[in-house]
Amino acid sequence: MNPRPRKHRHCECPFRQRGGVTYKPISIPLSQLRQVRFPADELEALRLCDVEGLTQEEAGERMGVSRGTVQRLVTGGRKRLLEALLAGDALVFGVDEASQDAQ
Repeated sequence: MNPRPRKHRHCECPFRQRGGVTYKPISIPLSQLRQVRFPADELEALRLCDVEGLTQEEAGERMGVSRGTVQRLVTGGRKRLLEALLAGDALVFGVDEASQDAQ
């Protein structure tokens, strides 16, 4: 049995137009750091809920997904972000879905 096709998510993430952005600790070459890929849809969910102050239901309407999907994106995004910051890893934002599936 095949999984349900993935629903398109509307993201206004600015990193998509610029091809992505990497944040890393200073004075350590990127080649020596573990790179944590941060998908655009997780970043968009965090932006809508935490920066714009929308409810998860309102964010879901803007992204074209359910409230439950927004909740999973926000929870996963917060966990990924904090684990990377605490470990001193490089954060790579604006990753497309195809490269994220390979991780």
